[in-house]
Amino acid sequence: MDTKFDFGDTGAVTNTVYIRPVATKTLPHEIREQVPGIDTLYAMYDGDGERLALVRERSLAFMLARQNELTPVSVH
Repeated sequence: MDTKFDFGDTGAVTNTVYIRPVATKTLPHEIREQVPGIDTLYAMYDGDGERLALVRERSLAFMLARQNELTPVSVH
């Protein structure tokens, strides 16, 4: 098969964000104080690994991403 495929500009900015559960015990003390009794939050990360948001529910993380014209992907 000698058909060439144009992958487009590989240096383009992606709008994908990654959603994963985060144990609250691994978060800084200041954040743990704000969420007493909660064992897991959901974090949204950009492609560089920078955390963009922490929310209480997975569905909220996906909704937040879509409202900001981002494509959410679940990671474990």
